[in-house]
Amino acid sequence: MTASNSRQNITGSVVHPEECCALPAYREVLAREGAGVVSFAPFTEFLGWERGTDFLKNLIDEYGCKRILEIGSGANPTLEPKVVRDKRLLYVTSDLSWEEMEKADPVYERLVLDLSADEMSPDLMGKFDLVFSRMVAEHVSDGLKYHRNIFRLLRQNGVSAHCFSTLWCLPFAANRLFPEFLSVRLLDAFAPRDIHRHAKFPARYSWSRGPTETMLRRFEDLGFEVVRYTGYFGHDYYRRVSTFLHRMEIFKTGLLLRWPCAAFCSYATTVLRKK
Repeated sequence: MTASNSRQNITGSVVHPEECCALPAYREVLAREGAGVVSFAPFTEFLGWERGTDFLKNLIDEYGCKRILEIGSGANPTLEPKVVRDKRLLYVTSDLSWEEMEKADPVYERLVLDLSADEMSPDLMGKFDLVFSRMVAEHVSDGLKYHRNIFRLLRQNGVSAHCFSTLWCLPFAANRLFPEFLSVRLLDAFAPRDIHRHAKFPARYSWSRGPTETMLRRFEDLGFEVVRYTGYFGHDYYRRVSTFLHRMEIFKTGLLLRWPCAAFCSYATTVLRKK
């Protein structure tokens, strides 16, 4: 996904980049938006959910990737076994638990991997064309170490792509700041789920932010080229509990799409390339 000269907000009106807020802290972000690096969209276009498989397939085709590592995918990697076989990919699914990965289709290679570790196996250095994750980065406690280790796993010009929730959206800020037992109860109230299929893990949000200048520079300081960084505004956590709050969230999302403030994104996707 790249930025265009204009985009539609959730109310259907066209939004032009020059209408965005031009506070000093965001001038460089807006310049990058004009260059196609930074873009904004409503949360309904977030690539981390149903669109994740197509997003991953497009990355593989765009960059000619053959050796892929998916972080935290366990027994349920994003790419279907048939695609892995047809494209003859070396596709590694990883998790902190070997027991979880034992359920995975044998077409996947399996790897117990902790990207928060101080040391990584030399056999993994420079091995992968693409490192990918969905809804994992927000659970990482040390974003610097996490992305530095990913950088080491990539070959030259390899791609690091991630879909994640970001901190300064109100439900996610509450998730980070409240005690775990309370955040679990709130999640059950606002978004009931099957705990066996979708367990809740502690959220840390170390480097989980929208496309602020600080985040752009952090990735560049590690040696990445920021190819695309998309921030998404809005969420539907209020839909079940309050029509009024849900409508206010839609209104707020429309305002943010018209005058983007990257700090208030709800979700983000990054596509980074190892220089």
